[in-house]
Amino acid sequence: MAGIGHNSGRVDEPGKAWRSFVWKKARKDLVGVLPVEIIRRRVRRAEELGLPYKTYAGIRAHTGHDLIGFLFSNNALRILRTGDDLPLQQKEKLRQVTGALRHAIVHRPVSVERVAAMEDFDRAFAAPAFTDSWSEMRTKIKAIATTDGQPADRWLMIGDTAFEREWAEAGRMAGYLTADDFFGAGRAAT
Repeated sequence: MAGIGHNSGRVDEPGKAWRSFVWKKARKDLVGVLPVEIIRRRVRRAEELGLPYKTYAGIRAHTGHDLIGFLFSNNALRILRTGDDLPLQQKEKLRQVTGALRHAIVHRPVSVERVAAMEDFDRAFAAPAFTDSWSEMRTKIKAIATTDGQPADRWLMIGDTAFEREWAEAGRMAGYLTADDFFGAGRAAT
């Protein structure tokens, strides 16, 4: 017989309603009810970060603390060649982000120095090579995320590819958002 919490994959076994009730109650007891002033403060913080409250609250619940910065891939930024400028939609969204660092992570052939010189970013770093092993990639991403002396799970990766999602996982960052989710689905195409 399976105990409470056992996930045998059988959804129609006897006691399903009871297990659902117990799980819902346990989750409610675990999460508790936040005071309204804390919720207001977190709504303001989500606005400062340019994130929907639900996204920000999910990150807070997952990591247990606030975000300190974003790591944007050049793909998400639509800077695909060395001469490319940051599109207006991305530039406007980045200006809305206050109270958090904005770092860029750059693939070749884009120049790290050119992106670092843009006023929209605090720093820019070279991306791991596509030929790097998982452990090399993890080491590089973790070094980038912890450059400012903070844990990697206080950074949110904004990317545009499955490979960049792997960076967030390898570096144990707070999470990953697609460029469409962060900048909006109607972002400028190059």
